[in-house]
Amino acid sequence: MREKREQELNMFIEEWTDTSKKNREIFLHFRKYLSEKEGVALDFVSRPGLTYSLRAVHANQKVKNLFVMVDVIEDALRWLSVCFYSDMITDPEEKGDFVPGGLLGENAICFDIETWDDALIQYIECRMDEACRGAARE
Repeated sequence: MREKREQELNMFIEEWTDTSKKNREIFLHFRKYLSEKEGVALDFVSRPGLTYSLRAVHANQKVKNLFVMVDVIEDALRWLSVCFYSDMITDPEEKGDFVPGGLLGENAICFDIETWDDALIQYIECRMDEACRGAARE
């Protein structure tokens, strides 16, 4: 991640007051989870008042610009939407929502997280692993 974007991300995190729903903690968890993957680079796109996006791309990717986007949605309370290209993951338990054109104009499967949920977080991590493996073979 470029230094300026890294600073923006760190400032965003520092200014974010977590609530009992632990969405800041979930965001930090996914940031760490993705940053520890070999060959993965993170980017941060800030659209104040709308979304703050953590985007992961694998060094081998040539066709798509990312393999997962972790969006922080601005609302009364912040919540997360974790989106994948629909052709990069499976959703065997159908926990995600199919969103036509929902990820940079392509079909997506998105998982909304409004509060800490161990089972959902593990399920999304499995999807991250799956998308990362696919991106590494691209």
